[in-house]
Amino acid sequence: MELSVIGGTSTVAVSDDVFGLEFRQDLVHQVVVAYRNAGRAGTKAQKTRSEVSGTTKKFKKQKGGGARHGDYRAPIFIGGGVSFAAKPRSFAQKVNRKMYRGAICSILSELARLGRLKVVESLEVSGPKTSELVAKLAELSVGKRPLLVTESGSEALFLAARNIPYVEVRDVQGLDPVALVGADDVIVTVDALKKIEEWLA
Repeated sequence: MELSVIGGTSTVAVSDDVFGLEFRQDLVHQVVVAYRNAGRAGTKAQKTRSEVSGTTKKFKKQKGGGARHGDYRAPIFIGGGVSFAAKPRSFAQKVNRKMYRGAICSILSELARLGRLKVVESLEVSGPKTSELVAKLAELSVGKRPLLVTESGSEALFLAARNIPYVEVRDVQGLDPVALVGADDVIVTVDALKKIEEWLA
């Protein structure tokens, strides 16, 4: 298939195996959830009644006082242990490389099908000037949350986009499914497009 390049009459040929696949919602959902879970710290920790500091002395007699209690470390008391205490754990889920790449191909194919994948010759700016990038994005008529993808993100482009809300700049190596799913429009350069195709083919 071919994608048109904005700002010119030329087109760029891309592989149907990367940009022409059917959208797999189940696969994309699984990979996005796994990717987000991998970023969770999992360091939450609480103490059980056996780990709480305090005396184990029985604080009242067994009979005649209502409920029968042993010590104040029981979960029903303030300062006592937690019944089902959270412990440090890993939220990581195993995702095969084939699944991960398949999900990204599926997302890119859907973006291309919906016209939200915009190809440009270059995204370079003359310097770290926010106004210049704002004008360039206005010409492309993108949504509120654009994702700019270059072959190797330049520092000037990153600094120019840093002050614009919801605008994200990534190079091909930093591309991930969460960034693609969360973007209204994905603006990708021709060089980056070829590198993505080479990576996913």
